[in-house]
Amino acid sequence: MKGIEFPDVSRETLERLEVYERLLRKWNPKINLVSTSTLDDLWGRHFRDSAQLLTFSRDFGAWVDLGSGGGFPGMVIAILGMGKDRSFTLVESDQRKAAFLSTVAREASVKVNVISQRSEAIPPLKADVVSARALAPLPRLLSMVERHLAQNGVALLPKGRGVEREIHEALEKFRFDVQKFPSETDPNGVILKIEGLSRV
Repeated sequence: MKGIEFPDVSRETLERLEVYERLLRKWNPKINLVSTSTLDDLWGRHFRDSAQLLTFSRDFGAWVDLGSGGGFPGMVIAILGMGKDRSFTLVESDQRKAAFLSTVAREASVKVNVISQRSEAIPPLKADVVSARALAPLPRLLSMVERHLAQNGVALLPKGRGVEREIHEALEKFRFDVQKFPSETDPNGVILKIEGLSRV
């Protein structure tokens, strides 16, 4: 299954993802990183679902993932997007989940910075790309995103049903340009690409 999901990645990258999978299955019963019902399709539901965000990102130096949880999409992006001039920061306030992310980074040899605090409590990170999956409704989420986005940065936010209502409500507080792309892995999902973000 993993070869089908990631036919074009190097053997080294695939091995990193396999280490990630092993650790996730080991830790999940203790700290509920993903829903147990999704474990049978871990590579599609979580790994490929996260990986598709790279398709919509222009060239970047710094990527920040807010509310990383089990590392989706941030850890997958870090594994697939590793480059000498790129940095990846995963922000996760739950200490146990942050410990899991640090363990994956160490055992899979992934260069990421894990910050175990709430996103509102840390200095602005000025990222070229900010991502977040299943963290908050869009009006509240954009408050967090705006804090850590560089001036010309882009936010990549997977969303599901009700996205039009969330966009409408967010436009009462923020100005932004938004593009919607259908999710490759969820027939009801979209990826929001948000640029030009500022408060009204």
